[in-house]
Amino acid sequence: MTRPLTAERLNATQGTSPAARLLAWYDRHHRRLPWRLAPEAIRRGRRPDPYAVWLSEIMLQQTTVGAVKPYFDAFMARWPTVEALAAAGTEDVMKAWAGLGYYSRARNLKKCADEVAARHGGAFPDTEAGLKALPGIGDYTAAAIAAIAFGRPAAVVDGNVERVASRLNAIETPLPAAKPEIRKAVAAMVPAGRPGDFAQAMMDLGATICTPRRPSCILCPLTEDCTARRLGTAERLPLKAPKAEKPVRRGAAFVAIREDGAVLLRRRPDKGLLGGMSEVPTSQWTARLDGAHEATAAPFPAQWSGSGVVTHVFTHFTLRLSVFHAAVTEMAAPAGHWWSAPAALHGEALPTVMKKAIEAAIPGATKAKRGTTAK
Repeated sequence: MTRPLTAERLNATQGTSPAARLLAWYDRHHRRLPWRLAPEAIRRGRRPDPYAVWLSEIMLQQTTVGAVKPYFDAFMARWPTVEALAAAGTEDVMKAWAGLGYYSRARNLKKCADEVAARHGGAFPDTEAGLKALPGIGDYTAAAIAAIAFGRPAAVVDGNVERVASRLNAIETPLPAAKPEIRKAVAAMVPAGRPGDFAQAMMDLGATICTPRRPSCILCPLTEDCTARRLGTAERLPLKAPKAEKPVRRGAAFVAIREDGAVLLRRRPDKGLLGGMSEVPTSQWTARLDGAHEATAAPFPAQWSGSGVVTHVFTHFTLRLSVFHAAVTEMAAPAGHWWSAPAALHGEALPTVMKKAIEAAIPGATKAKRGTTAK
């Protein structure tokens, strides 16, 4: 095990701690993000909005900054406070989240907003322990909110920070087994002052300088402190344990199209994969079992025609859906189903895999039409 890279070990360069050098770099080069309060604003006395910090951190889980920005802006415009989000309908929240993925996050987002509004008077707890007691908030998210929103000296470790800490300390233990060692190393570096800016500086360093491939070591404020750079192993780290090959599941999706262009949809059960989201009728595939993938699995008789196969990668498996479409006339929606008009389809709570299926049958159907407002 590598000895943690403490501030005491690293006071040689420029007579300052690595945290101080990193913060000086952050002051000049921080990313400007819609949920982030810039360091100059904090120096003028402004404080981060815990609601905005929480919302962004939930959205950023397993999702890129670029993908999150429009969703964050839309949520803040529509629900600018946690009380406003708590007052929203669950279906509206799921529709607004559609396309961002990992839909359990959206369900927990609503539950958390409800609890903060009802049990905490609209104020988020200001400690890691208090935050972790809320729905959908785990170790990382609690640390991030505590540090960024409330100035608590918490060790915030996301994927970018794992990479930075692994290289600074030349940690050879493969992930995920290395996580406790990495967290300990980061905790040893957290300064008493500006812990929120330090957390965001570590994230920015990993995102822009200490990148997975071809890191820009010459531009790094911690280059003289980096053990892996001295050993020539920076680009090799962090090591990761081999991933098991994802199983491939099969299924079928059936896109029924009414004469006016409306598409038949239904709502998935609240619990389980894609819980509470909208979908076209499908065969009974799951993360563990294949479903039928022929037209004979259709939910009702019609002239079903093949529209190809769409592939979607979930966390633990890959799904291949055979898509079929059929034109129907004068058909009432079965129980638990509804017809979604062409102008409304883009605003339904459709996960990406279902958008792919509909697009295979009706190209452009799920895109926002001119003169409509995307939700």
